[in-house]
Amino acid sequence: MYEMRLRAYAKVNLGLDVLRRREDGYHEVKMVMQTVGIYDNLCLKRVRSPGIRVATNLFYLPENENNLVYQAAKLLMDEFGLPGGIFIDLQKRIPVAAGMAGGSSDAAAVLYGMNQMYRLRLPKRELMKRGVRLGADVPYCIMRGTALAEGIGEELTPLPPAPDCHVLIAKPPISVSTKFVYENLKLDEMLAHPQIDLVVKGIRDQDLPGMASHMGNVLESVTIPHYPVIAQIKEEMVRGGALQAMMSGSGPTVFGLFEDEGLAKQACQKILDGGLAKQVYVTEMFNVRS
Repeated sequence: MYEMRLRAYAKVNLGLDVLRRREDGYHEVKMVMQTVGIYDNLCLKRVRSPGIRVATNLFYLPENENNLVYQAAKLLMDEFGLPGGIFIDLQKRIPVAAGMAGGSSDAAAVLYGMNQMYRLRLPKRELMKRGVRLGADVPYCIMRGTALAEGIGEELTPLPPAPDCHVLIAKPPISVSTKFVYENLKLDEMLAHPQIDLVVKGIRDQDLPGMASHMGNVLESVTIPHYPVIAQIKEEMVRGGALQAMMSGSGPTVFGLFEDEGLAKQACQKILDGGLAKQVYVTEMFNVRS
């Protein structure tokens, strides 16, 4: 197999709680991860000349060792002494630096694809062990679907598929530093935390309203005061009929869950017309694991 085409799917957090800051500087989290139907396209090609070459459709993305797809390829090439080289063409659709694990999903796709192309026969668990070296979200992006994530995000428990619904995603034209958000999170001042166990119960019961009613993201306490547009997008989605709307990850992407596709599309248009976001999509939960 000398060429492989792959889709790298985005994720949202159906709930995100931070439990404590560890001595090593990482934060212990408890969150529900969910794959959604927005994806990047990757094409992997084996070539004779040694080395790793990356091309992307976005001029501002690195095409060297600073890109996670490069790092993922290098990890397997170095470990297994793979012959020749590899060319990776990455076509981005997932919003960049948006709290949707786009880079992690791209790296996961490269690990999965190279495992197939070079017939390494690594089981999924082995790929996930390697993926965590690249980032805490990479093991989940290899697993995909619906999962409870604990530890720093790498301790994963598969869950039943989340209840079907339409997902409106809006990324405002701002950049948010994940490091800034976590450094400014004041856990000792927080009076309320999202009820992650009840989100999980809603998923197990296939109770969409019940699941939605307990969703929450503690990182909004940092991000929204600095970027009020996130709150404006949330309000527009709820006004438009969303069962729940919240920020994904450390932001700035906001997503809303809708039972009615028509209402989701109307809310999408209002967000566009209001200039709150330019990258706006209506999609669905993506619950197939590979």
